[in-house]
Amino acid sequence: MPIHESIVTLYLRSRLWLGKKRYGTFSPSVVRVSDTRLIKGPCFPAELEGLRYVAQHTTIPVPKIHRTYPASEGRIYIEMDYIKGDTLQEVWRNPNFTSTNKQAVIQEIASYIDQLRQLTPPQEGLVASAERGKCYDIRVGSWPFGPFKTINEFHEFLRGTIPIEDTTKVYGEAVTKCHERSGSYYRTCFTHADIAKRNIIVRGGEVAGIVDWQFSGWFPEYWEYTKAFYTLYDVPDWYGGLKKVMRRYDDELEAERVLWKRFDQPGDLLRTRYYGCSKDG
Repeated sequence: MPIHESIVTLYLRSRLWLGKKRYGTFSPSVVRVSDTRLIKGPCFPAELEGLRYVAQHTTIPVPKIHRTYPASEGRIYIEMDYIKGDTLQEVWRNPNFTSTNKQAVIQEIASYIDQLRQLTPPQEGLVASAERGKCYDIRVGSWPFGPFKTINEFHEFLRGTIPIEDTTKVYGEAVTKCHERSGSYYRTCFTHADIAKRNIIVRGGEVAGIVDWQFSGWFPEYWEYTKAFYTLYDVPDWYGGLKKVMRRYDDELEAERVLWKRFDQPGDLLRTRYYGCSKDG
């Protein structure tokens, strides 16, 4: 390892160690390192691309990026602003956080999602990161995947390369109904892909930031909606609120729920099939 890289690595490790000592950890991958900054990682480049793209093209409040550090296997650490406030998950059940507060936040989130959906993709049908590279989404697998030139290619990947004519036999009619639609049926939209209360920071009853853009990228228009329901937990007033403010894709959600149960994380299974245990693919 070159001397410069060794110094950078030592500097990063020192900051992470000191940050954990002083502030603890938000999660295994997020460490607050000062009153105003945190470091997240190791993460895949799609998160960095998403943060930069959204900051440049929308008014959505996202953490400002200050610098990156290299990590192994193509991943990086990202040093970014620490957004002061509480997660929506923390305040949602607080009696002082009224139904009026909840509806106001949901409406604000809906306005930000609308901004994302108005962005013009670099190519219709593309499924890729913000900069047209590999995506990452735990619903698909543990490692980056794609990019795909068409939504039909993406759908075939989600089915594990099962031909569309055999899809009903393998997965049922719900998946076939959505996946057999022509490539022009769905628009490509920029997507956060993890609109969850834990990723929404609120302060003073308003949204102060939306964080965790690791799954972001260009996806079929329904992906934001279906991914919002990719959870084991049911919070009726939250999910009921989303259904009222987001365009609903109930057929697609039904199809996705089938795939979640029958063929979850296709990227990992296909990687094993083609590359054994290799992560380099």
